[in-house]
Amino acid sequence: MGTSVTFFPVGNGNMTLISLGDSAGTTILIDCNIRAAADDANDDTRDVAKDLRDRLKTDKNGRPFVDVFLSSHPDQDHCRGIQNHFHLGPLADYADDKKPTNEKRIVIGETWSSPIVFRRATKDHKLCDDAKAFQKEAKRRVKVAREKKFSGIEFGDRALVLGEDEDGKTDDLTSILVKVDEVFDKVNGKSNALFKARLLGPLPISAEEEEEQQLGKNHSSVIINFELADDVKRGTVKAFLTGGDAEVYIWEKLWGKHKKKSEVLSYDLLLAPHHCSWHTLSYDSRSEKGDKAEVCKDAKSALSQINAEGKIVSSSNPIEDNECDPPCHAAKKEYESIVKGQKGEFLCTDELPTKDKPEPLEFVLSDGKVSRSVRKAALPSGSLLTAGIIGALGAAAARTEAVQKGGNNRYA
Repeated sequence: MGTSVTFFPVGNGNMTLISLGDSAGTTILIDCNIRAAADDANDDTRDVAKDLRDRLKTDKNGRPFVDVFLSSHPDQDHCRGIQNHFHLGPLADYADDKKPTNEKRIVIGETWSSPIVFRRATKDHKLCDDAKAFQKEAKRRVKVAREKKFSGIEFGDRALVLGEDEDGKTDDLTSILVKVDEVFDKVNGKSNALFKARLLGPLPISAEEEEEQQLGKNHSSVIINFELADDVKRGTVKAFLTGGDAEVYIWEKLWGKHKKKSEVLSYDLLLAPHHCSWHTLSYDSRSEKGDKAEVCKDAKSALSQINAEGKIVSSSNPIEDNECDPPCHAAKKEYESIVKGQKGEFLCTDELPTKDKPEPLEFVLSDGKVSRSVRKAALPSGSLLTAGIIGALGAAAARTEAVQKGGNNRYA
Protein backbone atom coordinates (compact mmCIF):
# COMPACT_ATOMS: atom_id res chain seq x y z
CA MET A 1 0.00 0.00 0.00
CA GLY A 2 1.26 3.49 -0.82
CA THR A 3 1.57 6.50 1.43
CA SER A 4 -1.51 7.35 3.46
CA VAL A 5 -2.71 9.96 5.94
CA THR A 6 -5.25 8.83 8.54
CA PHE A 7 -7.29 11.14 10.76
CA PHE A 8 -8.80 9.45 13.80
CA PRO A 9 -12.21 10.54 15.15
CA VAL A 10 -11.22 12.01 18.52
CA GLY A 11 -13.75 14.81 18.95
CA ASN A 12 -12.25 18.25 19.40
CA GLY A 13 -8.65 17.11 19.41
CA ASN A 14 -6.14 15.63 17.03
CA MET A 15 -4.53 12.31 16.23
CA THR A 16 -3.18 11.94 12.70
CA LEU A 17 -1.01 9.14 11.32
CA ILE A 18 1.20 9.49 8.25
CA SER A 19 2.19 6.06 6.92
CA LEU A 20 4.83 6.23 4.20
CA GLY A 21 4.75 3.75 1.35
CA ASP A 22 8.39 2.72 1.75
CA SER A 23 9.54 -0.84 2.45
CA ALA A 24 9.84 -0.06 6.17
CA GLY A 25 6.31 1.32 6.46
CA THR A 26 7.65 4.42 8.20
CA THR A 27 5.10 6.11 10.48
CA ILE A 28 4.72 9.65 11.83
CA LEU A 29 2.03 10.20 14.47
CA ILE A 30 0.93 13.79 15.00
CA ASP A 31 -0.54 14.24 18.48
CA CYS A 32 -2.88 11.87 20.29
CA ASN A 33 -6.22 12.18 22.04
CA ILE A 34 -6.99 8.72 23.40
CA ARG A 35 -9.93 9.06 25.75
CA ALA A 36 -10.36 6.59 28.59
CA ALA A 37 -14.10 6.54 27.89
CA ALA A 38 -13.41 4.16 24.97
CA ASP A 39 -12.64 1.38 27.49
CA ASP A 40 -16.13 1.55 28.95
CA ALA A 41 -18.28 -1.02 27.12
CA ASN A 42 -21.33 1.19 27.75
CA ASP A 43 -19.75 4.24 26.14
CA ASP A 44 -19.80 4.81 22.37
CA THR A 45 -16.47 6.69 22.24
CA ARG A 46 -14.40 5.29 19.38
CA ASP A 47 -11.52 3.03 20.47
CA VAL A 48 -8.86 4.92 18.53
CA ALA A 49 -6.08 3.19 20.48
CA LYS A 50 -7.06 -0.04 18.77
CA ASP A 51 -7.45 1.74 15.42
CA LEU A 52 -3.90 3.05 15.78
CA ARG A 53 -2.43 -0.30 16.80
CA ASP A 54 -4.06 -1.96 13.80
CA ARG A 55 -1.91 0.31 11.61
CA LEU A 56 1.43 -0.13 13.37
CA LYS A 57 4.25 -2.60 12.93
CA THR A 58 6.18 -4.28 15.74
CA ASP A 59 9.95 -4.25 16.24
CA LYS A 60 12.22 -7.29 16.63
CA ASN A 61 11.11 -7.58 20.26
CA GLY A 62 7.44 -7.64 19.34
CA ARG A 63 6.82 -4.11 20.56
CA PRO A 64 4.44 -1.86 18.58
CA PHE A 65 6.10 1.38 17.52
CA VAL A 66 5.86 4.65 15.65
CA ASP A 67 8.97 6.03 13.99
CA VAL A 68 8.04 9.55 15.06
CA PHE A 69 5.69 11.18 17.54
CA LEU A 70 5.19 14.85 16.67
CA SER A 71 3.74 17.07 19.38
CA SER A 72 2.16 20.12 17.75
CA HIS A 73 1.56 21.78 21.13
CA PRO A 74 0.84 20.62 24.70
CA ASP A 75 -2.93 21.12 25.03
CA GLN A 76 -4.61 18.10 26.62
CA ASP A 77 -6.72 17.34 23.56
CA HIS A 78 -3.47 16.88 21.59
CA CYS A 79 -1.61 14.65 24.06
CA ARG A 80 -4.27 12.87 26.12
CA GLY A 81 -3.40 9.21 26.72
CA ILE A 82 0.31 9.40 25.99
CA GLN A 83 1.34 8.09 29.40
CA ASN A 84 -1.09 5.18 29.28
CA HIS A 85 -0.46 4.09 25.70
CA PHE A 86 3.14 5.03 24.90
CA HIS A 87 6.42 4.02 26.48
CA LEU A 88 8.28 7.03 27.86
CA GLY A 89 11.84 6.65 29.08
CA PRO A 90 14.85 4.51 28.07
CA LEU A 91 14.02 1.33 26.16
CA ALA A 92 15.92 -0.57 28.84
CA ASP A 93 13.00 0.25 31.16
CA TYR A 94 10.31 -1.15 28.84
CA ALA A 95 8.06 -3.25 31.09
CA ASP A 96 5.40 -4.72 28.79
CA ASP A 97 7.27 -7.54 27.00
CA LYS A 98 5.27 -10.27 28.73
CA LYS A 99 1.94 -8.70 27.87
CA PRO A 100 -0.08 -9.53 24.75
CA THR A 101 0.92 -7.34 21.81
CA ASN A 102 -2.35 -5.44 21.92
CA GLU A 103 -1.66 -4.41 25.52
CA LYS A 104 1.93 -3.31 25.11
CA ARG A 105 2.74 0.36 25.23
CA ILE A 106 3.79 1.87 21.91
CA VAL A 107 7.48 2.68 21.50
CA ILE A 108 8.49 6.03 20.00
CA GLY A 109 11.57 5.95 17.78
CA GLU A 110 12.01 9.73 17.62
CA THR A 111 10.21 12.68 19.22
CA TRP A 112 9.57 15.93 17.37
CA SER A 113 8.62 18.95 19.45
CA SER A 114 9.26 22.64 20.02
CA PRO A 115 10.59 24.01 23.32
CA ILE A 116 9.33 27.50 22.53
CA VAL A 117 5.79 26.17 21.99
CA PHE A 118 5.92 24.52 25.41
CA ARG A 119 7.39 27.69 26.93
CA ARG A 120 4.62 29.88 25.50
CA ALA A 121 1.94 27.42 26.59
CA THR A 122 3.07 27.38 30.23
CA LYS A 123 2.72 31.16 30.40
CA ASP A 124 -1.02 30.91 29.71
CA HIS A 125 -2.04 27.75 31.53
CA LYS A 126 -0.81 24.83 33.59
CA LEU A 127 0.32 21.84 31.56
CA CYS A 128 -1.67 18.63 32.01
CA ASP A 129 0.10 15.51 33.29
CA ASP A 130 0.42 14.00 29.80
CA ALA A 131 2.03 17.17 28.48
CA LYS A 132 4.46 17.26 31.40
CA ALA A 133 5.35 13.60 30.79
CA PHE A 134 6.06 14.20 27.11
CA GLN A 135 8.09 17.32 27.85
CA LYS A 136 10.19 15.34 30.34
CA GLU A 137 10.78 12.65 27.72
CA ALA A 138 11.78 15.18 25.05
CA LYS A 139 14.26 16.76 27.45
CA ARG A 140 15.67 13.33 28.33
CA ARG A 141 16.34 12.62 24.67
CA VAL A 142 18.02 15.96 24.08
CA LYS A 143 20.25 15.25 27.07
CA VAL A 144 21.16 11.86 25.59
CA ALA A 145 22.04 13.57 22.29
CA ARG A 146 24.30 16.05 24.04
CA GLU A 147 26.01 13.30 26.06
CA LYS A 148 26.66 11.29 22.89
CA LYS A 149 27.80 14.42 21.05
CA PHE A 150 24.98 13.91 18.52
CA SER A 151 26.46 10.68 17.15
CA GLY A 152 25.22 7.10 17.35
CA ILE A 153 21.88 7.95 18.96
CA GLU A 154 19.71 4.84 18.99
CA PHE A 155 16.06 4.19 18.19
CA GLY A 156 14.03 5.14 21.25
CA ASP A 157 16.41 7.94 22.24
CA ARG A 158 16.22 10.14 19.15
CA ALA A 159 14.77 13.65 19.16
CA LEU A 160 14.27 16.47 16.71
CA VAL A 161 13.90 20.00 18.07
CA LEU A 162 11.62 22.18 15.96
CA GLY A 163 12.41 25.86 16.17
CA GLU A 164 14.96 27.77 18.22
CA ASP A 165 14.44 28.39 21.92
CA GLU A 166 15.08 31.66 23.77
CA ASP A 167 18.41 32.93 25.06
CA GLY A 168 20.48 30.58 22.90
CA LYS A 169 19.30 27.47 24.74
CA THR A 170 19.25 25.45 21.51
CA ASP A 171 22.30 26.95 19.80
CA ASP A 172 24.42 23.83 20.37
CA LEU A 173 21.81 21.43 18.96
CA THR A 174 22.79 21.96 15.34
CA SER A 175 22.41 18.37 14.15
CA ILE A 176 19.02 17.80 15.83
CA LEU A 177 17.66 21.32 15.45
CA VAL A 178 15.39 22.40 12.58
CA LYS A 179 15.05 26.15 12.24
CA VAL A 180 11.92 27.84 10.94
CA ASP A 181 11.79 27.85 7.11
CA GLU A 182 14.28 25.00 6.84
CA VAL A 183 13.46 21.87 4.84
CA PHE A 184 14.41 18.45 6.20
CA ASP A 185 14.06 14.91 4.86
CA LYS A 186 15.09 12.66 7.75
CA VAL A 187 12.64 10.50 9.67
CA ASN A 188 13.88 8.65 12.74
CA GLY A 189 17.49 9.39 11.86
CA LYS A 190 17.37 8.39 8.18
CA SER A 191 16.77 10.29 4.95
CA ASN A 192 13.60 9.13 3.24
CA ALA A 193 12.92 9.52 -0.49
CA LEU A 194 9.18 9.71 0.15
CA PHE A 195 9.36 12.59 2.57
CA LYS A 196 10.30 16.25 2.87
CA ALA A 197 9.02 18.80 5.34
CA ARG A 198 9.25 22.56 5.63
CA LEU A 199 8.99 23.97 9.15
CA LEU A 200 6.81 27.11 9.05
CA GLY A 201 6.19 27.57 12.75
CA PRO A 202 6.32 28.23 15.61
CA LEU A 203 7.19 31.78 14.68
CA PRO A 204 10.44 32.87 16.35
CA ILE A 205 10.55 34.77 19.62
CA SER A 206 9.75 38.42 19.16
CA ALA A 207 11.70 41.15 20.91
CA GLU A 208 8.45 43.10 21.14
CA GLU A 209 6.54 42.05 24.26
CA GLU A 210 3.12 42.75 22.73
CA GLU A 211 3.82 40.61 19.68
CA GLU A 212 5.23 37.78 21.80
CA GLN A 213 2.06 37.85 23.88
CA GLN A 214 -0.02 37.61 20.73
CA LEU A 215 1.94 34.57 19.55
CA GLY A 216 1.20 32.84 22.84
CA LYS A 217 -2.46 33.82 22.95
CA ASN A 218 -2.97 32.57 19.39
CA HIS A 219 -2.02 29.03 20.37
CA SER A 220 1.57 28.85 19.21
CA SER A 221 1.99 25.48 17.50
CA VAL A 222 4.32 23.52 15.27
CA ILE A 223 3.33 24.24 11.66
CA ILE A 224 4.69 21.95 8.95
CA ASN A 225 4.01 21.56 5.26
CA PHE A 226 4.82 17.93 4.42
CA GLU A 227 5.77 16.80 0.92
CA LEU A 228 4.72 13.16 0.63
CA ALA A 229 5.33 10.72 -2.22
CA ASP A 230 3.41 7.52 -2.92
CA ASP A 231 6.52 5.33 -3.24
CA VAL A 232 10.21 5.48 -4.15
CA LYS A 233 9.37 6.19 -7.80
CA ARG A 234 7.58 9.37 -6.65
CA GLY A 235 4.85 9.10 -9.25
CA THR A 236 2.45 10.97 -6.97
CA VAL A 237 3.72 13.78 -4.75
CA LYS A 238 1.29 15.75 -2.59
CA ALA A 239 1.46 18.33 0.20
CA PHE A 240 -0.11 18.02 3.64
CA LEU A 241 -0.26 21.20 5.74
CA THR A 242 -0.85 20.93 9.48
CA GLY A 243 -0.68 23.66 12.10
CA GLY A 244 -2.03 22.48 15.45
CA ASP A 245 -4.21 25.14 17.06
CA ALA A 246 -2.50 28.18 15.50
CA GLU A 247 -4.98 31.04 15.27
CA VAL A 248 -5.57 34.17 13.23
CA TYR A 249 -2.55 36.29 14.24
CA ILE A 250 -0.13 33.51 13.32
CA TRP A 251 -1.71 32.78 9.92
CA GLU A 252 -1.84 36.52 9.17
CA LYS A 253 1.88 36.74 9.92
CA LEU A 254 2.64 33.72 7.76
CA TRP A 255 0.85 35.26 4.78
CA GLY A 256 2.76 38.50 5.19
CA LYS A 257 5.97 36.50 5.23
CA HIS A 258 5.26 34.11 2.34
CA LYS A 259 2.73 35.79 0.02
CA LYS A 260 5.42 36.46 -2.60
CA LYS A 261 6.23 32.74 -2.60
CA SER A 262 2.80 31.39 -1.79
CA GLU A 263 3.75 27.88 -2.94
CA VAL A 264 5.36 27.50 0.49
CA LEU A 265 1.81 27.32 1.88
CA SER A 266 0.19 25.34 -0.93
CA TYR A 267 -1.41 22.02 -0.05
CA ASP A 268 -3.46 19.11 -1.29
CA LEU A 269 -4.56 18.20 2.22
CA LEU A 270 -5.08 20.62 5.11
CA LEU A 271 -5.87 19.88 8.73
CA ALA A 272 -8.11 22.84 9.61
CA PRO A 273 -6.34 24.61 12.48
CA HIS A 274 -7.85 24.51 15.96
CA HIS A 275 -10.65 22.12 15.02
CA CYS A 276 -12.36 24.53 12.62
CA SER A 277 -12.38 27.43 15.07
CA TRP A 278 -13.63 30.84 13.97
CA HIS A 279 -10.64 32.35 15.76
CA THR A 280 -8.30 30.89 13.15
CA LEU A 281 -9.87 33.18 10.56
CA SER A 282 -11.00 36.27 12.46
CA TYR A 283 -10.18 38.66 15.28
CA ASP A 284 -13.89 39.42 15.74
CA SER A 285 -16.14 37.64 18.22
CA ARG A 286 -19.25 36.15 16.65
CA SER A 287 -21.02 36.19 20.01
CA GLU A 288 -20.61 39.99 19.97
CA LYS A 289 -20.89 40.81 16.26
CA GLY A 290 -22.78 37.85 14.83
CA ASP A 291 -22.70 37.74 11.05
CA LYS A 292 -20.98 41.16 11.03
CA ALA A 293 -17.82 39.51 12.37
CA GLU A 294 -15.21 39.95 9.65
CA VAL A 295 -12.73 37.44 8.31
CA CYS A 296 -9.08 38.48 8.35
CA LYS A 297 -8.21 38.49 4.65
CA ASP A 298 -4.54 37.68 5.15
CA ALA A 299 -5.20 34.76 7.49
CA LYS A 300 -7.71 33.31 5.04
CA SER A 301 -5.28 33.85 2.17
CA ALA A 302 -2.65 31.82 4.01
CA LEU A 303 -5.14 28.97 4.35
CA SER A 304 -6.48 29.30 0.80
CA GLN A 305 -3.44 27.99 -1.08
CA ILE A 306 -5.25 24.80 -2.03
CA ASN A 307 -4.33 22.75 -5.09
CA ALA A 308 -6.86 21.27 -7.51
CA GLU A 309 -9.19 18.75 -5.85
CA GLY A 310 -7.63 19.48 -2.47
CA LYS A 311 -9.20 18.42 0.82
CA ILE A 312 -9.67 20.23 4.12
CA VAL A 313 -10.30 18.10 7.20
CA SER A 314 -11.72 19.31 10.50
CA SER A 315 -10.62 17.06 13.36
CA SER A 316 -13.55 17.90 15.57
CA ASN A 317 -16.99 17.14 16.87
CA PRO A 318 -19.75 17.22 14.26
CA ILE A 319 -20.21 20.79 13.04
CA GLU A 320 -23.65 22.11 13.87
CA ASP A 321 -25.24 25.47 13.02
CA ASN A 322 -25.07 26.80 16.57
CA GLU A 323 -22.90 29.01 18.80
CA CYS A 324 -20.33 26.36 19.65
CA ASP A 325 -16.70 27.11 18.77
CA PRO A 326 -14.77 24.98 18.02
CA PRO A 327 -15.99 23.69 15.71
CA CYS A 328 -17.65 26.75 14.23
CA HIS A 329 -20.27 26.54 11.48
CA ALA A 330 -19.27 29.95 10.10
CA ALA A 331 -15.63 28.79 9.84
CA LYS A 332 -16.82 25.68 8.01
CA LYS A 333 -18.54 27.92 5.45
CA GLU A 334 -15.29 29.79 4.87
CA TYR A 335 -13.38 26.54 4.31
CA GLU A 336 -16.12 25.33 1.97
CA SER A 337 -15.64 28.50 -0.07
CA ILE A 338 -11.93 27.66 -0.32
CA VAL A 339 -12.43 24.11 -1.59
CA LYS A 340 -15.25 25.07 -3.96
CA GLY A 341 -12.97 26.92 -6.34
CA GLN A 342 -10.71 23.89 -6.74
CA LYS A 343 -13.45 21.25 -6.82
CA GLY A 344 -12.23 19.92 -3.51
CA GLU A 345 -13.88 18.63 -0.34
CA PHE A 346 -14.39 19.77 3.24
CA LEU A 347 -14.74 16.88 5.66
CA CYS A 348 -15.23 16.43 9.40
CA THR A 349 -13.71 13.42 11.18
CA ASP A 350 -16.61 12.85 13.57
CA GLU A 351 -19.25 12.93 10.84
CA LEU A 352 -17.97 10.07 8.67
CA PRO A 353 -19.33 7.66 7.75
CA THR A 354 -22.03 8.77 10.25
CA LYS A 355 -22.15 11.10 13.23
CA ASP A 356 -23.26 8.26 15.50
CA LYS A 357 -20.42 5.91 14.53
CA PRO A 358 -17.45 7.75 13.06
CA GLU A 359 -14.49 5.75 11.79
CA PRO A 360 -10.90 6.67 10.90
CA LEU A 361 -10.77 8.85 7.81
CA GLU A 362 -7.99 7.71 5.50
CA PHE A 363 -6.48 9.32 2.41
CA VAL A 364 -4.19 7.40 0.06
CA LEU A 365 -1.75 8.90 -2.45
CA SER A 366 -1.96 7.18 -5.83
CA ASP A 367 -2.43 7.85 -9.55
CA GLY A 368 -1.70 11.55 -9.10
CA LYS A 369 -4.48 12.00 -6.55
CA VAL A 370 -5.27 12.07 -2.86
CA SER A 371 -8.12 9.57 -2.67
CA ARG A 372 -10.40 9.09 0.32
CA SER A 373 -11.19 5.71 1.80
CA VAL A 374 -12.54 4.59 5.17
CA ARG A 375 -11.18 1.32 6.51
CA LYS A 376 -13.41 -0.35 9.06
CA ALA A 377 -11.84 -1.80 12.18
CA ALA A 378 -12.05 -5.55 12.69
CA LEU A 379 -13.68 -5.27 16.10
CA PRO A 380 -16.18 -2.79 17.54
CA SER A 381 -15.23 -0.05 19.94
CA GLY A 382 -15.51 -0.88 23.60
CA SER A 383 -13.49 -4.10 23.26
CA LEU A 384 -11.03 -5.09 25.98
CA LEU A 385 -7.92 -4.85 23.82
CA THR A 386 -6.37 -2.06 25.82
CA ALA A 387 -7.98 -2.81 29.17
CA GLY A 388 -4.76 -4.27 30.53
CA ILE A 389 -3.06 -0.92 30.06
CA ILE A 390 -5.54 1.48 31.57
CA GLY A 391 -8.12 -0.72 33.31
CA ALA A 392 -7.21 0.88 36.60
CA LEU A 393 -8.79 4.12 35.48
CA GLY A 394 -12.19 2.47 35.63
CA ALA A 395 -15.37 3.23 33.82
CA ALA A 396 -16.43 5.81 36.39
CA ALA A 397 -13.26 7.80 35.91
CA ALA A 398 -13.65 7.58 32.18
CA ARG A 399 -17.17 8.98 32.30
CA THR A 400 -16.04 11.95 34.37
CA GLU A 401 -12.83 12.52 32.43
CA ALA A 402 -12.21 16.21 31.81
CA VAL A 403 -13.53 17.35 28.45
CA GLN A 404 -14.28 13.70 27.72
CA LYS A 405 -16.17 14.30 24.51
CA GLY A 406 -15.43 17.82 23.47
CA GLY A 407 -11.84 18.88 23.79
CA ASN A 408 -11.66 22.63 24.41
CA ASN A 409 -15.11 23.95 23.52
CA ARG A 410 -15.75 27.64 23.98
CA TYR A 411 -17.98 30.29 22.47
CA ALA A 412 -16.92 32.63 19.69
